[in-house]
Amino acid sequence: MTSAVSILPDAQLAVLNDAYRAAVARKRLRMTLAAAAFCAALIVAAVGAEVNLRTLFKFFGNFLSYFDRIFTLEDGTRVWTNPVEWFWGWRKWLWMLGETILISYVGTLMGAVLAFALNFFAAQNTSPAPWLRFTVRRLLEFARTVPGIVFALIFVIAFGLGPMAGVLAIAIHSTGALGKLFSEIVENADMKPVEGVRSTGASWLSCMRFAVLPQVSAGYASYALLRFEINVREASVMGFVGAGGIGQELVVAIRKFYYSDVSAILVTIIITVFIIDIGTGWMRGRLFGKEARA
Repeated sequence: MTSAVSILPDAQLAVLNDAYRAAVARKRLRMTLAAAAFCAALIVAAVGAEVNLRTLFKFFGNFLSYFDRIFTLEDGTRVWTNPVEWFWGWRKWLWMLGETILISYVGTLMGAVLAFALNFFAAQNTSPAPWLRFTVRRLLEFARTVPGIVFALIFVIAFGLGPMAGVLAIAIHSTGALGKLFSEIVENADMKPVEGVRSTGASWLSCMRFAVLPQVSAGYASYALLRFEINVREASVMGFVGAGGIGQELVVAIRKFYYSDVSAILVTIIITVFIIDIGTGWMRGRLFGKEARA
């Protein structure tokens, strides 16, 4: 079976080709202008931020030499040639690392509970009143906008050195972050079950309990586990301002130029974060399926 291919007259074909070339040229022009605008904005931002490439390349060797020093023991040998000397303080570091994990756990748990209590008021489809939604959203924005280490510094000044400051800082920051995520999950929930429960004369609280919560509970748990991973890293840094955990030992090693101790503590933190990431990913996969593990 043969098929015929129609060929347009030369005049019509030329018009179509000209229109196609003009469209391609316009698209290329827009892409070129967009790239030029991006480069111009990047240059202006770099100048405003005082990014000096000459300084970068001039002192880049100092960056490399620091890594060379933290992987060298006092006798001049590499740290991996003598792991016993490298991890001489592993008992103390593991104890402080355990404190960091506990700070993250308690802070994440407190933040998740507060976020759970507030997110229904922040979601557009479940908030009882517009003024309440506006107030709760601004509160959550404040909690997640201020860096956690700033909260930690404030609480250290108020309550003194120790894990309590780190727990409170992580709890407040987690409340803001999880409250935003939880409210977005609620806004994507199917409202037909809510209408069905409300038609029986149930209260707003009952609608949330029996119509919305069963749809969003899995997402809540998944985001809470992800937040716990993030908070372990944050808690490690909060020790820099005296908020407890392994960060306190790390900043002491940095200030006293104990180079090999710096690398040993960093390796310990990195391995711990890897284990927590793998563990929480496995837990999400077991609880919610393989899709949640990615």
